[in-house]
Amino acid sequence: MPSCSMRSFLIPLASLVVTICCDHVAQAAHPNIVFILVDDMGYGDPGCYNPESKIPTPNIDALAREGMRFTDAHAPGPLCHMSRYGLLTGRYPFRANVSRWRKQPLIEPGQVTIASLLKSQGYRTAMVGKWHLGFEEKGYDKPLRGGPVDRGFDSFFGIRASTDIPPYFYIRGNRAVTPPTGKIEANNSDGWSPIQGAFWRAGGIAPDLNLKDVLPRFTDEAVKVIEDHAARKDNKPLMLYLAYPAPHTPWLPSKEFVGRSRAGMYGDFTVMVDAMIGRVLKALDQAGMTKETLVVFSSDNGPVWFEADVKRLGHDASGGLRGMKADAWECGHRMPFIVRWPGRVKAGSLSRQTICFTDMLATFAGVVGAKLPPGAGPDSVDFSPVLLGRQPENQPIREALVIRSGGGLMTIRMGDWKLIDGLGSGGFSKPRRVKPGRGDPPGQLYNLANDLGETKNLYLQKPQVVQRLLKKLAEIRAE
Repeated sequence: MPSCSMRSFLIPLASLVVTICCDHVAQAAHPNIVFILVDDMGYGDPGCYNPESKIPTPNIDALAREGMRFTDAHAPGPLCHMSRYGLLTGRYPFRANVSRWRKQPLIEPGQVTIASLLKSQGYRTAMVGKWHLGFEEKGYDKPLRGGPVDRGFDSFFGIRASTDIPPYFYIRGNRAVTPPTGKIEANNSDGWSPIQGAFWRAGGIAPDLNLKDVLPRFTDEAVKVIEDHAARKDNKPLMLYLAYPAPHTPWLPSKEFVGRSRAGMYGDFTVMVDAMIGRVLKALDQAGMTKETLVVFSSDNGPVWFEADVKRLGHDASGGLRGMKADAWECGHRMPFIVRWPGRVKAGSLSRQTICFTDMLATFAGVVGAKLPPGAGPDSVDFSPVLLGRQPENQPIREALVIRSGGGLMTIRMGDWKLIDGLGSGGFSKPRRVKPGRGDPPGQLYNLANDLGETKNLYLQKPQVVQRLLKKLAEIRAE
């Protein structure tokens, strides 16, 4: 029997015999994939999730009208590096020592990622934006090993972490474009908390990088990836991972976006993020790629937005959820999540299925008809049947979901029940940790079906539910 690349199918068609190479059949079925991940945008920021939002997001809202909007999608961790690790590997971040990202790569050599998987299926893979998963840092005049181009991406242009974490410099491939030989002083904004506004930390900076230019520069690079891909005309599908470092601090809206929202400088910067997304979607249109492209939009974790901000500006970035970034509470990890795939995903559809970023590895494998190698994506569930309308809403696609907060509290979701194995937020919200007093529950249990705001702790009232969830949590942690 010939190999697949040589094999032909003989199909009788109106007394004719048509010969089709199976590689061409597979390739034609592989959509381009563009995953747009923004940074620190809340569930209540886009208008399609919050009709009372004070922030215009026409491009994100258009994606929702043209695709499927998920209402119960979760980051695998409520912080940047945790979330991205789970997204790329299909593995819960609590299974790795993600704190070592500052000097070491978090993704191991040979570990399957969404990029390496799609590359093995004939995709051209590109990344633009914020990595935040570590490099081997042995000097910025030397190659930065262990980053995107060593973990499945053909090309990379971006930065090592957030635009408030020095040193600040651009990376192309695995080399600094210009080393961070300069120095920038720390900055804060009056009228905001110390970690909001135009906040950045002091440190090294490259002479060719200006913090206010990073967001449009990444958009330029992403548009160029799309244009260059279209110009090749080689029928090879494209996978682009565009990881914007915004609206994470520093909030630096360009002049034309100042005053465009009613949510202060954060809202104006979010309007700018939406406009940059619009430029990327327009580039797909102009390249003639929109109909053949699966676009995913989401945010890596919740916003830094306090109750004082809600009262002062009348904008609730949490969309009614409890908490903020880093928390075990819902605002920390329940994310806006939209998928557009013309002709395959029903326009204007909505799903209440519980999904997680770790599911993208198995889902992309399902989309392209690939099998995951043994051991790859242990916490990944293929939800492509949901996208294609084949999974009934009343049948959960995933049995359980486990998340570790920024402060170490463990959370498990099963159906409507959510258990947190301690008291407090486990993150940025106060109180972060609470020591149980006499007669107090040692943890938190909520029924999200009728208490999405997590206001009523049922831990003591539902001991059987608590035990069932704790048992499942122990099983998953032990896997």
